Amino acid sequence: MLRRRLSAALLPAALALTVGTATPAIAADSRSVTAASTTTATNSVTMPAGSPFGTASAWRQDIRKAPLDPRSAAMVKNVAAQTAKLYGGVAAFNVTKYNTSFYTVPAGQKRIDLKWNDCQGKGKTPAGLFGTGGQFVQVPIPADAVPASGTDGQLTVFSPSTDQLWEFWKAKKVKGTWQACWGGRIDQVSTNRGGFGGTFGASASGLALSGGTIGIEDVKSGSIQHAVALHLPKPGRGHSYPATRGDGWDTSAAAVPEGTRLRLDPSVDVDGLNLHPIAKMVAKAAQKYGFIVTDASGCTSVVAESPAASIARTGTDPWPSLMGGTPQYSIMANFPWGKLQALPKNHGKP
Repeated sequence: MLRRRLSAALLPAALALTVGTATPAIAADSRSVTAASTTTATNSVTMPAGSPFGTASAWRQDIRKAPLDPRSAAMVKNVAAQTAKLYGGVAAFNVTKYNTSFYTVPAGQKRIDLKWNDCQGKGKTPAGLFGTGGQFVQVPIPADAVPASGTDGQLTVFSPSTDQLWEFWKAKKVKGTWQACWGGRIDQVSTNRGGFGGTFGASASGLALSGGTIGIEDVKSGSIQHAVALHLPKPGRGHSYPATRGDGWDTSAAAVPEGTRLRLDPSVDVDGLNLHPIAKMVAKAAQKYGFIVTDASGCTSVVAESPAASIARTGTDPWPSLMGGTPQYSIMANFPWGKLQALPKNHGKP
């Protein structure tokens, strides 16, 4: 397996780290472009509240009454132990780096073809990137777009008018030409399960980065109306729906593979917990929609929307005021990881 750098848990500058994880083998996907929506959109630099996915997606499913996996207690103990071992047991809140920039584009946005950057040394262009329906073809990237900071350089583009979404890994503009090392396109976003086909996309699990990202507009609204992506230091081998692949390696009986759904016990009184307001939003979302394990990372972490697009467009980073002066590495302090519950493997699979 070739190695790549995945989103790392964002910590104080002296503690920041990234880890290498494997990329699955390449498979072709030549889905055609489908104009499934006539919704118009302005050119926006923030993700829509509630995520870009519809209520049919795994990201928007109410799981408060879902059954539990018979191994739930052991799996939760595993997650809590992984979290407790690193950085005082406080999960990271990835806001400065290792997340994704998000652009919502209007119907008339100019489309371009990206160049493929063979940053992994594959030696030949993988099938499915170019040609009819290719993942890197006719992408409506705004001229002033900027990827998220950090070596992952992730970028998301959403076109409501054609009901499509693109996500790219190691995206950058070189001498006026956009290129990326990997990525993919989702057609019919409004009815999609929340992930990519084949081995396309920018996460190890095949799930959309934007589906589980804590958005700027989410926090402004005061609630997160979708499941939250969770990164673990040691995911389990294999995968569970809605993931389509995984790069975990834990083979223990209590392993938690990518795609696993975890919810916070609905009986927990979140308002009574000593949590930062954003962490309370995460906790309430975790009770209703849950966490979905999507990637491996340097420590347990949740991911917030990159401010890079807002900074480039407006000159202002919205996160400092939203966090109320609390450092990003303290946002998730006191989160009750031991009160999670694990849902059965492939929960919600059609």
